[in-house]
Amino acid sequence: MHVHFIAVGGSAMHNMAIALHKKGFTVTGSDDEILEPSKSRLSKLGLLPENTGWFPEKITNEIEAVVLGMHARSDNPELIKAQQLGLKIYSYPEYIYEQTKDKIRIVIGGSHGKTTITSMVLHVLQSNNIDCDYMVGAQLEGFDTMVKFTKEAKIAVIEGDEYLASPIDRRPKFHLYKPNIALLSGIAWDHINVFPTFDNYVEQFSIFVNMIEKGGSLVYCKLDKEVEKVCEAAKDNIKKFPYGVPTYKIENGATTILHSEIKTASTKLQIFGEHNLMNLEGARLVCNQLGVNDDTFFVSIASFKGASKRLELVAKGVTTVVYKDFAHSPSKLKATTAAVKQQFPDRKLVACMELHTFSSLNEDFLKEYNGSMQNADEAFVYFNPHTIEHKKLKVISKDQVIKAFGGSNIKVFTDSITLLNELKNKEWNNVNLLMMSSGNFDGIDFSVLGKEIVKGK
Repeated sequence: MHVHFIAVGGSAMHNMAIALHKKGFTVTGSDDEILEPSKSRLSKLGLLPENTGWFPEKITNEIEAVVLGMHARSDNPELIKAQQLGLKIYSYPEYIYEQTKDKIRIVIGGSHGKTTITSMVLHVLQSNNIDCDYMVGAQLEGFDTMVKFTKEAKIAVIEGDEYLASPIDRRPKFHLYKPNIALLSGIAWDHINVFPTFDNYVEQFSIFVNMIEKGGSLVYCKLDKEVEKVCEAAKDNIKKFPYGVPTYKIENGATTILHSEIKTASTKLQIFGEHNLMNLEGARLVCNQLGVNDDTFFVSIASFKGASKRLELVAKGVTTVVYKDFAHSPSKLKATTAAVKQQFPDRKLVACMELHTFSSLNEDFLKEYNGSMQNADEAFVYFNPHTIEHKKLKVISKDQVIKAFGGSNIKVFTDSITLLNELKNKEWNNVNLLMMSSGNFDGIDFSVLGKEIVKGK
């Protein structure tokens, strides 16, 4: 099978290319720019294009499938050539379904938590030697790639993103997977450039849960009222499993789940925060559907350290801990800051977030952030005016951001060096730092910063 990737350098795309190469497919690709780590990983396997750019002359009838990445445009010359030749063109999620359509598909959806829940399920399955194919949105410890396709695996675990499938397919990705087992973790308005109203956004999740195969299962967070509403209204030919927060205790900065119905009295975790505990409950119910009992699940989950950039430990001193997190939407900020504050109630918390996405920098969406960082003792918000200009959005001011977030703990920065200096010059005794962004605050090295902050503490 010869598969060609248009925009092969993307994080998800190059992982799929590697997965198909390992499965024995002939894989080619193109892109106008390929950065690290995609470049080295493709090169190591002989999959790196000789030259960057688009080469329609390389699109021939010998290609049996074309996978189109989101980075490509609808007028891409290779895409046009493929259309002219009548080649089979797939979006990224369409090809995931193509590779997993004969397997039991577990699809993890939700505005937040889906990467962590997918990671938890994969960790438990791997710990118990249960073979599966998968697609997850982060590089996980113990896994070579973010995508795996095999002939042998009977199940596939898929992170179900609600963003668009491709430049020529405007359906949300998770509408294409047709799950046998689905999970819905939470609904909090996002991607307003695609879903202009909250009702329109919620509708996508209703469609998702109603695409579960007949006789399948739906696991959902009953503590999220929108999720509960959507799932209770879902079709009746599926089994439903609601979940909440398990019983737990926190001692000396560590969280332990307490059990009453299984052999083990308690399980000490390497993760923390009620949001993560809800994620764990969702993962447990999914694993139950796959034949993993609770005793086995908790033995395995005790060694789970978390997904990359999800409350990831950067540096740790005697009286200071530094974390980084992918959080950028209002609900994620609120959950993440609350988790760190709850885990270390006797320490102050400095929380920094970057307005980086289209939604977060949108003047009309800013008000959604009201109260989202109220759990922090000091809250720093950073945005780059040039990013707003690049995204062709209306200019926003520091005062607008302060008003939108609310509270007296907010300080706004528009220069990352000024922010960095402020952090370096603070007194960090008995104070924790949380850095939250889907970017990197325009070049801040979290590892270097973390080491400087905890040095000598």
